[in-house]
Amino acid sequence: MLAAASVQAQIVPATNAVSAVTVSNAPTFLHDVQPLFLGKCARCHNNDSAYLPNWTDYASAYVNRIEIRRRVWDCWKGKYYKQSMPAGNCPEVQTITEADRILIRNWVDTGAALGQASTGHANSKEERVQYGKRLFTTMCAACHQAAGQGVAHKYPPLAASDFLNADKNESIRVLLHGRQGDITVNGATYNNIMPSFPLSDEDIANALTYTYNSFGNSGKDVTPDEVKALRAEKYVPATPAKTQKSEFE
Repeated sequence: MLAAASVQAQIVPATNAVSAVTVSNAPTFLHDVQPLFLGKCARCHNNDSAYLPNWTDYASAYVNRIEIRRRVWDCWKGKYYKQSMPAGNCPEVQTITEADRILIRNWVDTGAALGQASTGHANSKEERVQYGKRLFTTMCAACHQAAGQGVAHKYPPLAASDFLNADKNESIRVLLHGRQGDITVNGATYNNIMPSFPLSDEDIANALTYTYNSFGNSGKDVTPDEVKALRAEKYVPATPAKTQKSEFE
């Protein structure tokens, strides 16, 4: 539980006409909550979803903050009638902890402040690995698992991944734009959706550099400049091959 000290609050302007209360020592969206949402909620609550609010965006999360608290905390405690989030028997349900739920609850209860991102600026490959480890643990491990082994028939492995090691640029594009449809990794085919995440060039460089230098991968380095260059290119999503028309069409 957050200490009752330092409860002096002020109203601060935010984007999209959203206002939030900032409480000293309280969890904030960018520093604490967004990394959790990216790792535990973003597979459904993302910018590509047509039906669910995007919890990775501050304005949307702030507007939906009361419902977020109800679904993540109250439902889990049996105090609200709807389904608890994360829902079902997905990997996120297995990895979200009580401490994670308390942090989200406390973020809402203390005013749902925006805050500042915690990812530091890396000046070397070694520092990118260090910063990337935190991103991997909070965002990637829920599906791809802590040791990068993935989940059979659901989420492809990142450990000793032939897909990952074959083309660094394609791996960067996956983090920039997401991916859906069939993908073959280490001889097995997977068909699932990976949404695009609101990550900076440096975040993507850090996460990929950590992954390339872990789990038996090739040791590549990914720099923010490489990510920036691919972000600027015109991206055309892959489309399924056209099939021959039926005689009845």
